[in-house]
Amino acid sequence: MSKFTETEYVSRKGILKFPDHYVAMPVMVDDKSVTPDEHGKKIVKAGTIVGGKTGSVFSSLDVPVMDKVVVNGDVVTAEGAEGVLMYDVDVTYGPKDGAMIVHGFIKIDALPYDDPAKVVEAVQNDAAQAFSMIKFVK
Repeated sequence: MSKFTETEYVSRKGILKFPDHYVAMPVMVDDKSVTPDEHGKKIVKAGTIVGGKTGSVFSSLDVPVMDKVVVNGDVVTAEGAEGVLMYDVDVTYGPKDGAMIVHGFIKIDALPYDDPAKVVEAVQNDAAQAFSMIKFVK
């Protein structure tokens, strides 16, 4: 028996400052550790800083990605971050395909974090090499 769901989408959230200048690679977005919203949906938001769950995505495309930003009080870290999720990905019913930006210009205000400036600083400190081709701009 199949399960049918109806979802209404208005438009995609644009995280790119210059939409015609970017490079993205396909990734599998992990559904573990994603908290359901008030409607029971598990959505990983566009602009989420992601990296391989068990290793680098660049060494194996089979490695699922997950949010790599950890906020502990005033301390924000981004260990293992490798890119930025391009679109919202619904992982309510399990892991799903997504696109991870590895080169481009990302709008800081489009990041889905309470303090995006601290997240950008953490990424630049903890994952500078992986983000050498990603520029965060206002």
